[in-house]
Amino acid sequence: MTTNPRKKCLVEFQLAEHPLRAGEVAIVGAGPGDPGLLTLRALMLIQQADAIVYDRLVSPQIMELVNPQAERIHVGKASGCHYVPQEDTNELLVKLAMKQRRVVRLKGGDPYIFGRGGEEAEFLVDNDIDFQVVPGITSAAGCASYCGIPLTHRDYSQSVTFVTGHRKADQTLELNWPVLAAPRQTRVFYMGLHNAPTIVRELTAHGLSSDCPVALVERGTTPLQHMTVTTLNNLVDTIEREDFQPPTLIIVGEVVQLADKLARPGQAGWNSALAEPAATANRRPA
Repeated sequence: MTTNPRKKCLVEFQLAEHPLRAGEVAIVGAGPGDPGLLTLRALMLIQQADAIVYDRLVSPQIMELVNPQAERIHVGKASGCHYVPQEDTNELLVKLAMKQRRVVRLKGGDPYIFGRGGEEAEFLVDNDIDFQVVPGITSAAGCASYCGIPLTHRDYSQSVTFVTGHRKADQTLELNWPVLAAPRQTRVFYMGLHNAPTIVRELTAHGLSSDCPVALVERGTTPLQHMTVTTLNNLVDTIEREDFQPPTLIIVGEVVQLADKLARPGQAGWNSALAEPAATANRRPA
């Protein structure tokens, strides 16, 4: 079967076009870290933009793909330690656009899933700045897949919930715990390390078994991936013993037990904690 040359030319044209106008902002999801998970449109935009405003969760491998002539502005944030306040980032995007720059706001994961992309989009609209949004593979989907964990499964989980494990300005983690503790679902907590004791206490208090499987995935899909399977009862001890650090996802549900069966060493050619011998499988890569 021969490839249709017209379709090939269409794709090549779309990748070669200049989709950003001067003075426009693209809010782009970079995915969880592996550059192979970057979308074609995201790749096209970062190679053609002349200003890149990026977070600390954008992997160095993806930053290597950025237009070498582009101005790079790091506004990375860490829990409890903001490198650049969100308000300043919002203002920066407007200022760059008003200077007629072609701006890419590059974010780890997906901009609209715990990425503050919605806040930035609102600010751009309020200031009459044209913008577009390019979705990315969210960390929950990418990290779970690389660790052999299907987020839904007919035998174990009929729904999946993405949950923030960290509130704005360190507010109390007030969630709908009775709903989250209900059986036959998967819960994925973003930014939940600090509030792990609260997660354990509330889920078990509302009926979830303390033996429920839990996966911890730090820097998933990257060469520094660190993954461990534990139980809800042992979650806090595991975090402390193995020194998990942000960014780490906490995946809670019966589907986690499938990791031993479904995980594939060296997913997509990347080194992984799962690729090591069994005796050292849960140690952080050097």
